[in-house]
Amino acid sequence: QVQLVESGGGLVQAGGSLRLSCAASGSTSSFNAMGWYRQAAGKSRELVALIRNGGRANYADAVKGRFTISRDNAENTVYLQMDNLKPEDTAVYSCNTGRVIGGLYYGSPNWGQGTQVTVSS
Repeated sequence: QVQLVESGGGLVQAGGSLRLSCAASGSTSSFNAMGWYRQAAGKSRELVALIRNGGRANYADAVKGRFTISRDNAENTVYLQMDNLKPEDTAVYSCNTGRVIGGLYYGSPNWGQGTQVTVSS
């Protein structure tokens, strides 16, 4: 079992920044990557960024150049630094453990409770 706890969400004005954290505990050794997803009201969940255990990261086009994913392996924590936020970034952000196989990310059923990010215009 893997437990994930997200934190760091909040209300921010457009152009502002937030830093999300995801602390993982439990049986994480079988996964080689972690991802940040978001789900806006009335929309499907989408993968925003992922990072492999070695540190290589990938981003959705909508956030490239504005978001940075990083990890502290010693603390089993993944971060999402979000800069130049836009109203369309408003969503519940959740982290997920998974595996990258053949360049594709396969998320596991392990999810945190999510953290709300609201960006006002």
